[in-house]
Amino acid sequence: MLFDSIIYGPIHSRRLGVSLGVNLMPTDHKLCSFDCVYCEIGWNSPIIHPRLPRREEVAQALEQALQQLEQQPDVITFSGNGEPTMHPEFEQIIADTCSLRDQYCPNAKVSVLSNSTQVCREDVFRALKRCDNRIMKLDSGIDRSMRLIDRPVNKDLTVEKIIEQLQRFDGDFTLQTCFLRGIVPDGKGTTAIDNTTDEELEAWYKAVDCMRPKQIMIYVIDRKTPCETLEKISREQMEAIAAPLRAKGYEVIVSA
Repeated sequence: MLFDSIIYGPIHSRRLGVSLGVNLMPTDHKLCSFDCVYCEIGWNSPIIHPRLPRREEVAQALEQALQQLEQQPDVITFSGNGEPTMHPEFEQIIADTCSLRDQYCPNAKVSVLSNSTQVCREDVFRALKRCDNRIMKLDSGIDRSMRLIDRPVNKDLTVEKIIEQLQRFDGDFTLQTCFLRGIVPDGKGTTAIDNTTDEELEAWYKAVDCMRPKQIMIYVIDRKTPCETLEKISREQMEAIAAPLRAKGYEVIVSA
């Protein structure tokens, strides 16, 4: 389910409201630093010279879309065909977007859906700090599970490194986690994964307390996934996962 343009929507997001999407990745294939087993746009493709939209193209496309909208969006959301913060001009694009937002739809929020892998880049960190909503991924508190679910391109990536980077926001971000179970590729064959077990939840709750995000979004698979053996977690179990965090005072949104 690839997005075939820079700007798409508005769409009605189950978590964000009326969202005007911005895709900074190629329009004909996925480009991401993760290759998640549940990604609705499929597996990564081998690309030698990916064609990314230039900063000027993004600004022009966004301004044209904002001029033509009959209804102002609740959010301008950076997502699309991969990890938006990988774009080399991400900081400049965010600056342009904030200016256009202020001009055309000052009540809209600028949001970024990110897998948290590029926060170590200072330009990305500065850009994310400028956004209204930083929605950052952590799908497991255990390295092996994170690698099985998210399949990071950087094989040295650890949960500890992700936590360290997200701690830089001093809690001013939304943590996003997908809960699932099923049989997934492991590099040698397949293996079972379930990030709702007691062991998994204990590690994830500990990670949450280390980062103390202002908001937590937990969700389940909602569309066709490239790994077809995944199972959807029930709403009852999702609410049970949220309950201990709510008891501590965290704001937890369950999408199930």
